[in-house]
Amino acid sequence: MAGAARDTPAGEQEGYRLSTCSKICYAIGGAPNQVAGSAASFFLQIYLLDIAHITPFHASLVLFIGKASGAVTDPVAGFFISKSRWTKIGRLMPWVLACTPFTIISYFLMWYLPPFVSGRVAWYLTFHCLFQALTTLFQVPYSALTMFLSTDQKDRDSATAYRMTMEVLGTLIGASLQGQIVASAHVSPHCTVNPSVNTTDSWHDTPSIPDPSDLLSHQAKVYMIAAGVIAGVYLLGIVVLFLGVKERDDPYALNSDRAIPFCKGLALTMKHGPYVKLTASFLLISTAVQLEQGNFVLFCTHAAGLRNHFQYLVVTILVSAVVSVPFWQKFLQRFGKKCAACGISWMIPFAVMLVTIPNLILAYFVAFVSGLSIAASLLLPWSMLPDVVDNFRLQNPHGKGHETIFYSSYVFFTKMSAGIGLGISAAGLEFTGYKPGICRQSDDVILTLKLLIGAVPAILILLGLFILLFYPITEESRKETKLALEELRRSHQSTENLDSHEKDTSV
Repeated sequence: MAGAARDTPAGEQEGYRLSTCSKICYAIGGAPNQVAGSAASFFLQIYLLDIAHITPFHASLVLFIGKASGAVTDPVAGFFISKSRWTKIGRLMPWVLACTPFTIISYFLMWYLPPFVSGRVAWYLTFHCLFQALTTLFQVPYSALTMFLSTDQKDRDSATAYRMTMEVLGTLIGASLQGQIVASAHVSPHCTVNPSVNTTDSWHDTPSIPDPSDLLSHQAKVYMIAAGVIAGVYLLGIVVLFLGVKERDDPYALNSDRAIPFCKGLALTMKHGPYVKLTASFLLISTAVQLEQGNFVLFCTHAAGLRNHFQYLVVTILVSAVVSVPFWQKFLQRFGKKCAACGISWMIPFAVMLVTIPNLILAYFVAFVSGLSIAASLLLPWSMLPDVVDNFRLQNPHGKGHETIFYSSYVFFTKMSAGIGLGISAAGLEFTGYKPGICRQSDDVILTLKLLIGAVPAILILLGLFILLFYPITEESRKETKLALEELRRSHQSTENLDSHEKDTSV
């Protein structure tokens, strides 16, 4: 049964080691967010354009404002969570439990095709914003929970590796389920291929737009089926998390320590050098990954002549990412986290090759290598962020409640940057004349998709890795911080024991 360890003696907490079962349950708890997020990342843009039939400009508004609402929710969530009191099941767990039912409802309605046409933009904007905000209310306390599972850095790194493996697996499940269920919605009998031609010029420019008034159209139904299946995954994940994970109170803080005020904590966070460099670096890298995910299906469909293969390419990317997470965990343990970041750049040359030489075999190879890079980009920031929090704790030993500020502000910046990137990419398609439902887009649209898959992510990744060169926390400094925090914990334990003894004496 999930619960708190607030009354656990400090010495017992110091000797506590996180079990493999707890790590697995913690990892499973975060998978549903990734299942739903993956489906939205890969398919929401093409759904809005080709199924809901809203313009690329309006689609860009839905994508950007939705991401922005999630980003704005991050500091708000961090503020209220940092003010939360301890309950029988912890301080963070109640937030995770409370927002899950509303997340499920908003996700399902985000994929529903309403009977009206003129108000569809408002419909999708409303429920995409709600979904992004609610997933934030889930993700902030869930990710901050890492700091309250164990005091041991290796335990936390191991739990993060389990979590990333399961989240990448969740991403795979989400994209696979969505891709297999909705694939038939994007294979139109009106679009034929000339076998003698190996480029997108072989597609006849025949419109394939279904009647918008047909609410029971095949395209609408398969997307709703996929939404219902993925929504059900949330229930399974939250039950496993609640039953299998025990939240433990901050073992470094004295009982007399007060929580850092949110505004003051946010100001201190923005001035903390390691955090600023880490956030700036992965802000750019995560934007690049979001651009790849958001435009990959469109690129395969309209620019690479791989309309019938996109779902298998997506699965290849994610299978590669799943199986490579344990490799990256071992790699960063042996060679260091900054060194492991180089793996993020592996996808750049192959993505550029796919853009310039569209070929089916090359596409699968690019998908495999991209999966390796995506796994590294997912694992590293969440593995490095606890090190930053520990470094901050060492410099501010008499405050508590700062963990949610770090995690919420980090997610805020990455979501905002991703929203801007996706919004600009959809607006670019509008500017170059993207037309939903036709089999052959214009050359300007094809060029735009190639830039969004090749050149733009490459530049963002290289800039992010350059900033990461100045990240100051090394493997040696991590060890020093660990020793210093252990001494701090022992000092706090001695102080509390002394205060307790003085009270007993006075009585």
